[in-house]
Amino acid sequence: MVLTLDNEAFGGLYAVEKAWFELNSEGDACDVLVRTEDGTVFTGLFATVEYIQRQMEITYQMTSTFSDTTPVFCAILDTPHIIVSHLSVDVIEDTIDNLMAMDVFESHFTRVTEHNDETRTTNDGKLATQEVAAVVIEDVLVIEG
Repeated sequence: MVLTLDNEAFGGLYAVEKAWFELNSEGDACDVLVRTEDGTVFTGLFATVEYIQRQMEITYQMTSTFSDTTPVFCAILDTPHIIVSHLSVDVIEDTIDNLMAMDVFESHFTRVTEHNDETRTTNDGKLATQEVAAVVIEDVLVIEG
């Protein structure tokens, strides 16, 4: 499920032009793409406690199958996850707004486009996901009616 949101409520360093939300099939995690007014695209992952519990169960089941491991319930997250009480447009929108207001947006979202503004504080460089994000935004998420 993809939701497209035009939003003028966001504040802070960036002004959000558009955000796209895509729930996973279990409904307990959500990929979010955010495009700011200057054309910068960021990606982030929102998840619920149920998602973390499911990841722990998967790890337990996997470690149970190996003879040289002790089964353990744990969640190993390789990318930043923003844990929320539930996934709704309002919760995600308010969380993004709060991250921007607290000036921590860039530490929880990953920039997928380059920029020439040297004043921003993030790990820049040529990101392979820039082309992927452009394709997703232009070809996949264009479901507007």
